Amino acid sequence: MSENIQAAVLLHPSFVSVDDFKEVKAPIAILGAEIDHLTPPELIMQFKEILSSKPEVDSFVKIYPGVAHGWTVRYNEEDKKAVQSAEEAHQDMLNWFAKHVK
Repeated sequence: MSENIQAAVLLHPSFVSVDDFKEVKAPIAILGAEIDHLTPPELIMQFKEILSSKPEVDSFVKIYPGVAHGWTVRYNEEDKKAVQSAEEAHQDMLNWFAKHVK
């Protein structure tokens, strides 16, 4: 990551590898879905393990239960649980940026 990046958030990440997280230098949050064939929870936990080994980098990793890849942008507005999960992730993202972006 560039030194110009104050903080990052990945929502339902895809096309990233464990090696990518070895290079992270800015605070990063990873918000993942329980049901995700592109980035399953097991892979997200590997990302968390890498980040945990870097105490100089603040990180936050959360897997949202019962949701699928894309749940924060592609959800049925009539489905209260789907709306609640998306809003929770949006709030977690905003809280992360509020904490780290000056």
